[in-house]
Amino acid sequence: MSTRDKTLNLILFGPPAAGKGTQAKKLVKDHGLIQLSTGDMLRAAVASGSDLGERVKLIMERGDLVSDEIVIALIEEQVDNNTDVAGFIYDGFPRTVAQAEALDAALTGRGMAIDSVIRLKVDDAALMERISSRFAEQGRKDDNPETFGVRLGNYNKQTAPLLPYYAAQGKLAEVNGMESIDNVSAQVAAVLEMVKAKKASEKKGFFARLFGG
Repeated sequence: MSTRDKTLNLILFGPPAAGKGTQAKKLVKDHGLIQLSTGDMLRAAVASGSDLGERVKLIMERGDLVSDEIVIALIEEQVDNNTDVAGFIYDGFPRTVAQAEALDAALTGRGMAIDSVIRLKVDDAALMERISSRFAEQGRKDDNPETFGVRLGNYNKQTAPLLPYYAAQGKLAEVNGMESIDNVSAQVAAVLEMVKAKKASEKKGFFARLFGG
């Protein structure tokens, strides 16, 4: 067994305005996980002045997209530098099947794997209605229904191929994202408990096979 067999690796999927950020913060607070946000990692790398950070800085200054290879390198750096944490939440990555495969490979090389992909399942029409109502009341530019519709469409296109990828691995869990924050948190917590129980069972089975139990 890996020395990091207890480390949890979670992916949290959720469209804009579904409360993904709220749930991620709660996981960090309640379970001691580290949220690995692609944007935060890129900014931190640039600020660090490391060799990798300098590469990222030059790419961003040119206005180019940071390659999957660099994002994976940043993730590996965070994982390697935080060996004593309960686990990680991957936020904003992966967005494609190729990225998912690269992440799987990076974790496998460290004796780890994605344990669960938690999808906050929402009703698109209800979300649009919520945003439209809020825009009518507050007039916030970021709540413009037209802009939000584009963001929601992009999210659905990006995640569509990833859902069957993780479902085929038996790792996709869906929770009702339209319920209250507390109810969604309870559903997410229940998924976590199942994941922990499965990991404990696998560890017990491993030692039983090892010692002929």
